[in-house]
Amino acid sequence: MYTLFVFLSSIIAVLLIIIVLLQSSKGGGLAGSFGGVGNMGSMFGTRRTADFLSKSTWWLAGALTVLAIVINLFFLPGQTTKEQRESIIQKSGQQIPQQPTLPQQVPQTNQQQPNK
Repeated sequence: MYTLFVFLSSIIAVLLIIIVLLQSSKGGGLAGSFGGVGNMGSMFGTRRTADFLSKSTWWLAGALTVLAIVINLFFLPGQTTKEQRESIIQKSGQQIPQQPTLPQQVPQTNQQQPNK
C-alpha cells in the first residue's frame, strides 16, 4: 500500500509539473512553444483551456498534499526504532562537559622587545 501511494504521488507530481508549465504566463509560457495552446484551444476554446488548466492545477496540488499527509501519518511512524533515530553524537555516548574547562596555566611567550 505504501508503494502504491508513493507511486501515485510521483505520477501526480509529474502531471502537476506538466500542467503548470503548460499554463500561459505574461510571456506566453511553454504552452505556445509546443503548440499546446493551439491544440487545446481548438478542443476546449481559449478561455475554457485556461479554466481547465487552472482547476487541474488546484486538484492535483490538493491530491498531492493529501497523499503526502496520509503517507506521513499512517505509514512512516513507528517504522524506525529509537536507536535508528538517534544521532551519531547520541550513539557515541560521550558526555559533554557542562562548563568548559579553562587552562590552569597561561603559556609564556618569549617575545623580544623591539629596539628603539
